[in-house]
Amino acid sequence: MNHTAFDHQRVQVDDGVELNVATTGHGSPVVLLHGFPQTHLMWRHVAADLAADHTVIMPDLRGYGDSDKPADTGLTYAKRTMGADVVKVAQALGHDRFALAGHDRGALVAFRTGLDHPRHVTHLASLDVLPTLDMWDVMRGTSAAIGFHLFLMAQPPGLAEQMISAVPDVFFGHFLDIWSRQPFPEDVRAEYLRASREAVTSIVADYRASATVDVEHDTADRNAGARLEMPVTVLQQDWGAALGFDAQELWRAWAPDLDHRTVSCGHFMAEEAPEVVSQAIRDLVKR
Repeated sequence: MNHTAFDHQRVQVDDGVELNVATTGHGSPVVLLHGFPQTHLMWRHVAADLAADHTVIMPDLRGYGDSDKPADTGLTYAKRTMGADVVKVAQALGHDRFALAGHDRGALVAFRTGLDHPRHVTHLASLDVLPTLDMWDVMRGTSAAIGFHLFLMAQPPGLAEQMISAVPDVFFGHFLDIWSRQPFPEDVRAEYLRASREAVTSIVADYRASATVDVEHDTADRNAGARLEMPVTVLQQDWGAALGFDAQELWRAWAPDLDHRTVSCGHFMAEEAPEVVSQAIRDLVKR
């Protein structure tokens, strides 16, 4: 599905790797990164609003949507690699500096991009996720059952791919259903299932990286005292209280210039509360 309001092109980010990139609008650039199990289509409402005064750039992450899905060599789906993709996409479109917002998996890519490329990222927004190290720290006891997929896809190659490939629509549809407070339009849900069905191996590789190489990179940065140097906005559901941690405190350790907001909606807030997300991004870029 190509949203008619978007222009689409393919941008090369690595040898033999091209990303599907949607763009719309005019003005200062804002890059939007989708989450799991979605594509750039999740930003359709937010992008329509931001396009009035921003150039909105929405790639499908490598391994997702209609972007290429290279075989994993260990670093292929590291957030460091995927963050470098983001900078290359923006530069290919003529933007050396840009605001960056990500949801879920895209927020983890945005987090790493901000740490690795502070000269390029002027502002950073994260939607409904914790940094990787903090995520693993708080997932304990019976409350960790909500994140069973994190542990499944962290396993060595083979098991998760076979299990998910046997019933992909059931697996990916499970998250679309339980993480949302309102049903997706049928055509949008079908598109997310199609895209995920065709990307099982690369999606698992992305998650596996977050239990391996991403932990190594984030641990090195935490030990070195690395911080996000740009203004940061975090939007989250109030699931921290239920799981027994203070999300704002965890984020502030990484982001001294932090605006942390609780949003009353489901996980897919860019689709359930797009006006809230759009306004938060507008407020962010004014800081």
